[in-house]
Amino acid sequence: MAGIDESRPFVPMKIAILTVSDTRTLAEDRSGQTLVDRLEKAGHLLADRAIVKDEVDAIQAQAKAWIANPDIDVIISTGGTGFTGRDVTPEAMMPLFEKTMDGFSSIFHMQSYEKIGTSTIQSRATGGVANATYIFVIPGSTGACKDAWDGILINQLDYRYMPCNFVEMMPRLDEHLKRGKLQGK
Repeated sequence: MAGIDESRPFVPMKIAILTVSDTRTLAEDRSGQTLVDRLEKAGHLLADRAIVKDEVDAIQAQAKAWIANPDIDVIISTGGTGFTGRDVTPEAMMPLFEKTMDGFSSIFHMQSYEKIGTSTIQSRATGGVANATYIFVIPGSTGACKDAWDGILINQLDYRYMPCNFVEMMPRLDEHLKRGKLQGK
């Protein structure tokens, strides 16, 4: 049965939050702040936070810097997942993935469907892994941020969650590359 195994220790993840927006500032970034509040309440660490324009180069530059940083375990981006001309976050992030996480999108849409019905098809939420860093690309609404965190990430980023979770896989994420980003952790 799925749930928290209290006999296991909590392992805080170092999480970076990227808001993709042409108009928001940190003071106005309710979606990014929603994620920050939730990750800190869960006991994780905010490793960094940034806002970039809806431009592939800007999104990739920030993501690449964080992917290369051994002090960042997880990147969560919010915004730019729709179908308008300026929505380019999936196009920016997906080429960086070494492996995609199709199940993240599926579960996100299942949860979103319960709240907004068929409108969930207007989101291109996705997830993947690059350089032993988990990356989640979610819509820019506070509701979508809550759904992704409360329904998926709070459990999968908790080492105590059983029968399995993302945290326990971290030491093996880059074993095929023989570089061991997580060595010495």
